Amino acid sequence: QVQLVESGGGLVQTGGSLRLSCAGSGGTFSSYTMGWFRQVPGKEREFVGYISWSGSSTYYRDSVKGRFTISRDNAKNTVYLQMNSLKPEDTAVYYCAASPKAIPGQMTFPALYDYWGQGTQVTVSS
Repeated sequence: QVQLVESGGGLVQTGGSLRLSCAGSGGTFSSYTMGWFRQVPGKEREFVGYISWSGSSTYYRDSVKGRFTISRDNAKNTVYLQMNSLKPEDTAVYYCAASPKAIPGQMTFPALYDYWGQGTQVTVSS
């Protein structure tokens, strides 16, 4: 059983930056694909990006490419989401998730992730 705790959310102005952290415990963190998702009220949870277990591979949704960067430190059991050039449409609750799977091109689906954090709110003001 893996427990995930996100932190680092908050209120930021358009064009600003935030770095979210996701700390894992209770499992072999380094063996999991780690994903970031976000959700706004009334909408489905959407994929933001993921990083492979080794950190050698990342993949992002088109709307955040070039602005968001995912990294991980397996020695600290932590994955990060660096968000730059934030826009109001990035406002959401952000979740990290862990998956024991590593299916190329498929890790964008929430159903493939077994463990989820509680979420952290990111609000971008215009």
